[in-house]
Amino acid sequence: STQMAARYLSPGCHITSCSENGVPSQTGGKMPQTPPFAAMFDSSGYNRNLYQSKEDNCGELYYHDNNLLSGSLEALIQHLVPTVDYYPDRTYIFTFLLSSRLFMHPYELMAKVCQLCIEQQRLSEPGLDKNWIHKIAPKILQLLTEWTETFPYDFRDERMMRNLKELAQRIASGDEMYRKNVQQLLQNLIRKLTAVSQYEEVLAKIDATATDRLTVLKTKPQSIQRDIITVCNDPYVLAQQLTHIELERLNYIGPEEFIQAFVQKDPLNNDKSCYRDQKKTRNLEAYVEWFNRLSYLVATEICMPVKKKHRARVIEYFIDVARECFNIGNFNSLMAIISGMNMSPVSRLKKTWAKVKTAKFYILEHQMDPSSNFYNYRTALRGATQRSLTAHSNREKIVIPFFSLLIKDIYFLNEGCANRLPNGHVNFEKFWELAKQVSEFITWKQVECPFERDWKILQYLLTVPVFSDDALYLASYESESPENHIEKDRWKTLR
Repeated sequence: STQMAARYLSPGCHITSCSENGVPSQTGGKMPQTPPFAAMFDSSGYNRNLYQSKEDNCGELYYHDNNLLSGSLEALIQHLVPTVDYYPDRTYIFTFLLSSRLFMHPYELMAKVCQLCIEQQRLSEPGLDKNWIHKIAPKILQLLTEWTETFPYDFRDERMMRNLKELAQRIASGDEMYRKNVQQLLQNLIRKLTAVSQYEEVLAKIDATATDRLTVLKTKPQSIQRDIITVCNDPYVLAQQLTHIELERLNYIGPEEFIQAFVQKDPLNNDKSCYRDQKKTRNLEAYVEWFNRLSYLVATEICMPVKKKHRARVIEYFIDVARECFNIGNFNSLMAIISGMNMSPVSRLKKTWAKVKTAKFYILEHQMDPSSNFYNYRTALRGATQRSLTAHSNREKIVIPFFSLLIKDIYFLNEGCANRLPNGHVNFEKFWELAKQVSEFITWKQVECPFERDWKILQYLLTVPVFSDDALYLASYESESPENHIEKDRWKTLR
């Protein structure tokens, strides 16, 4: 999917109309199991035969070479709902649950699904209630399991919860075994929702602590923080602790947060701004803020020491940290460190840089060079992704993408193609490509961090005060005095 993105992002290659031959498709049709996602979008072969019994009478879904290209919203919703002899393909479920929120609230979709299940029950032969439940219950339960496991944050909405419980009740009333399964499903969901609430509280506490420490620093500058090398003198250990923070923050981002980032009004329904008012999380924003914090932390640590040789030592230390991040597959921290070193208050310190062995730094910079649409980075990312697929240990599984580029890729993929076709159909082919990119992210975010946590270092990284732009320039000019009129004027103003 990174290749896909590279194709879309290369100049002059915008997708205005989606390709003739349709999306990559997939095989399968037996009852799916929930995650892992890794190979889900790769096996190719959307098997049309699975659908024939169900769809041909409907005629509202369009295929090309067995690939589903588009359909009316109504037909796509029907396609999501299992029947006695049909279960939707897993990639279809994921793609539709991910993208349908651009057209309707998740709770509206949930209500629709419940309604369709109940209608089916009435249409089956009267008096065969028990029999119908036995045939359909496992499939409906499976669909609800996929929904609650992959998009748990949808259920922070009371209306969603209400509908889920009603449908689950209906299933559970039929059989003791289903009652247990339903309880299990609800427990797992509540556990996930509790975890995200606790995570949000922790983030709020971290922010508050960082703000307090900054206040203390402003009133008592002499109580200036210890520097990073005294807290952790081993760059390898620091890279591992950064990886802890990255994986935790990545793990809490819901796949739907990518899509919600560009929700607009649905053109067919002007009064409905689909999802803006419904945003239940801001884990994606918190993750971007962490990247910025890390960049500023690096710049602060470099500009703070009074002595040139100390500054040079800090630069070399961060080069080693960045190199280890690259080896681990933690590209987000790597990029944050490089961008911290490239901030102008740091890059202007010519005398300091003259003391640094820069060869290693240039190699890393070259890896993350933005030219040719980040060609080098994308190649390294593909390598890390390959490694993670054949990994024997959790350490080899780690892939932490350069996050703002991932968002940009998804954004361009979204911008390059309309959500609806001229006939009002939902452009399923486009959402297939989006889902393909997002599914790769899901694989990455599920990796357990193999390194031991060091709370002291983590605490430092997350809460130590970092300088603002002005403070960085001021520290920088005090370390190496201004070189030209512009710098001199700026220094005067800042003082």
